[in-house]
Amino acid sequence: MPRTRSIAWSQLKVGVLGIVAVLLVIVVIFAVGGEGGFWWQRYPLKASFPDVKGLKPGAVVRLSGKEVGTVRSVEFVGNQIEVGFELLTEVRPLVTDRSSATIGSLSLLGEPIIDLTAGAGGAPLADWAYVPSAVAPNSFEGLTATASSSLRQMDALLADVRAGRGTLGRLVTDDALYTELQTFVTSASAVTRAMNEGQGTIGGLLRDRKAYDALKASLENLQAVTARINNGQGALGRFLNDEALGKSISGAVSNAELITGRLSKGEGTAGKLLTDQQLYDRLNSMANRVDQVVAGLESGRGTAGQLLHDRQLYENMNRAVLEVRELIGEVRKDPRKYLNVRVSIF
Repeated sequence: MPRTRSIAWSQLKVGVLGIVAVLLVIVVIFAVGGEGGFWWQRYPLKASFPDVKGLKPGAVVRLSGKEVGTVRSVEFVGNQIEVGFELLTEVRPLVTDRSSATIGSLSLLGEPIIDLTAGAGGAPLADWAYVPSAVAPNSFEGLTATASSSLRQMDALLADVRAGRGTLGRLVTDDALYTELQTFVTSASAVTRAMNEGQGTIGGLLRDRKAYDALKASLENLQAVTARINNGQGALGRFLNDEALGKSISGAVSNAELITGRLSKGEGTAGKLLTDQQLYDRLNSMANRVDQVVAGLESGRGTAGQLLHDRQLYENMNRAVLEVRELIGEVRKDPRKYLNVRVSIF
């Protein structure tokens, strides 16, 4: 058998030192890299843009201005460019479905980077999920889009004005409206001039110190009356502030509601008059009979009707009454003539 050679420590230490040196170099590289972190401290995400402005792998990824990751890939996917990047796992709760990714720059003319916004309250994204992309508000593209939109709106506004649409369009194109506006301005100028000269009620208030003092005194009196009412003074003040009166009014309203309810249920005489059909029919029949009696009186039927319409009967009754009155008068004057009493004893 061949003899096994023993490895001396002098032969191993060179290899051990080499391995340690490599590990130290790796640690130094990660330490110099700053926020990059080790691979187990990162997780991957993606974003899609129509234009990445020269973004390259290795570019910085910032979250709210703080460096938190690195771009790993920039590739075409259809007509879009897909950017893959890695972030520190410690910011996973901040990058959610409410976050957005934009193409920014380290300075005004610096290299492009990825800017992320924190999405508080959203759900954290899983590995390789897409961060919604957006246009940076302060980027040249954003300014261009805003300017283009403003120019389109201005063109539409000018077209409406030329076509006479809207208030400004009618004012520019409608001669009658312009004439009315000019007349209004002239009238307003005349009113202002009259006010400055002290003409009219408002002019008098502006120029006449006595009128101003009288108006001021009236306002002060009104304030005093309002204060008295608020303090419960006077009849109106007691009416508004007296709880006992309010309770009395509330009780009266409650009683009225109770009476109305009883009437609706047919309770009491008035309730029966409202709800009892038989009583209503009897009253209606009685009214019809009264109408018939009145009609008979008007037509002269019966004794009472003849008394109302027969002149001869009226005169006879009147003459009889007169004769009875004359007879009573004569009896009072000479009772012996008409009253003869004889007493006989058997």
